Amino acid sequence: MKPKFVSISEEIIDRIKTGELQPGDKVPSENDLIKTYRISNTTARKSLLEIENQGWARRIKGKGTFVLNRTVGHHLIRTLGSINATRRGFHESLIAEGFEPHNVVLEKTVLDDGISSEIGGKHFIIGGPVLKVHQLRYADNEIIKDEIRYISLSLCPKINRMPTEISYFKTYETTYHLRIDEVKQTLSTEIVQPGSEIDNFELSAATAMFILDSAVICKDGQVVEIERSFYRGDKYKFAISANPDYHDA
Repeated sequence: MKPKFVSISEEIIDRIKTGELQPGDKVPSENDLIKTYRISNTTARKSLLEIENQGWARRIKGKGTFVLNRTVGHHLIRTLGSINATRRGFHESLIAEGFEPHNVVLEKTVLDDGISSEIGGKHFIIGGPVLKVHQLRYADNEIIKDEIRYISLSLCPKINRMPTEISYFKTYETTYHLRIDEVKQTLSTEIVQPGSEIDNFELSAATAMFILDSAVICKDGQVVEIERSFYRGDKYKFAISANPDYHDA
């Protein structure tokens, strides 16, 4: 008969294999396991250690144990429509998945006149002043994302003084106490040629890119952020999270 901690670890690994737990997701904590399986803290700790020893997850001190990225070619999986995934942020997600992230800021400036963008057939406007942050995102010394964000300085004063590694979404909620009502996102594709005007990836061959346009909208209808980002098509896969809206018959 298998030890209890082995059975529990196998059950959680099965949830990872089936995709129920995605790379970067948090696996159940010691306390969660103790409550669910009615086990001791020693058995719970052994279960998490077994998952980690088998290479399915890694523990980050003070934060928890997270599913590692073991997809073929280490494709990064990002979920559209998931507030939790958006809240976690790029930097934190890469660390949780076992990558080493860093950023190179190409531009960080204040636009006095504001910005507008069409997303999904609708225009979204942020009145000035607006912070523009254009940065390249790296995973293990490889550029995987070219990101431009426009952020309302009226709603988020002095956010331009914060480091660009932060989760902006989480900062809107926790630092500026904004109630986010909706995130509008559209995904398109484009082939980027090496040396072209939009090639910030140091490409050696024509490469397919995902282009994500998004707007973060507060409860009162004000737009706090507009983003346009290029993701390397050979490094990313996108999933969609759909939450059914049930109505009484």
